Amino acid sequence: MTEIEWWEYDDAGELANAVAGDIQFVIESALDARGSAVIALAGGKTPFAAYEKLAQAKLDWKKVTIIPGDERIVKLGDPLSNVTALAKIFLPKGARVKPIVPEAMSDYKAAGRSADALMQDLHWPLDFCLLGMGGDGHTASIFPGPDYDEALSGPKERRALGVMPDPLPPEAPLARVTLSAAAIASSKALMIMITGDAKKKVLEQAIEQGPSSSYPIGRVLAEVELPVDVHWAP
Repeated sequence: MTEIEWWEYDDAGELANAVAGDIQFVIESALDARGSAVIALAGGKTPFAAYEKLAQAKLDWKKVTIIPGDERIVKLGDPLSNVTALAKIFLPKGARVKPIVPEAMSDYKAAGRSADALMQDLHWPLDFCLLGMGGDGHTASIFPGPDYDEALSGPKERRALGVMPDPLPPEAPLARVTLSAAAIASSKALMIMITGDAKKKVLEQAIEQGPSSSYPIGRVLAEVELPVDVHWAP
């Protein structure tokens, strides 16, 4: 099991500031080392305050590529599109914000193959990946369902795939494209950002269960070799 370090904050504002600062540091390190940075950012509501803070950083944003760690299969511009939300924040700064679902395909498996091909064109491994977690323990769009084993244990070279959660989440009953567990685990830096006591308990249980975890995030973390920072606020 990988080493997990917990960072706890008094409120959401402190959490956002800390996460933004840590992501900025990783980007700066990549820019210094290689002259570019490729990062994957989580969707959902929790991290966007941190993204707003991060966007204020004085970085050479033109050398930064941002992808969503997962995406609902919807058209660009749809309110449920993660990359659309990221683009609103980071495109004005000059960053490259790349969709992993270029169009709303009816065949989610084909959308996954398209996403994987797009990922092959990026510098790999990712310099950084930020994960969130649902109350059910899913992370990115690695949900229980017909594609669960493939997302967790598919070929190591597969970076993205299409998934159909079962049951479909009521707030967004859609097929998804997600980074694979192997792609996430290969990241040079990995961070988890969550809020609330309930999610904290789920994550603690998932970590304790290890490779046999009943939660997707526990299974993903079991593949990770580098230390992982968990940032949490009530």
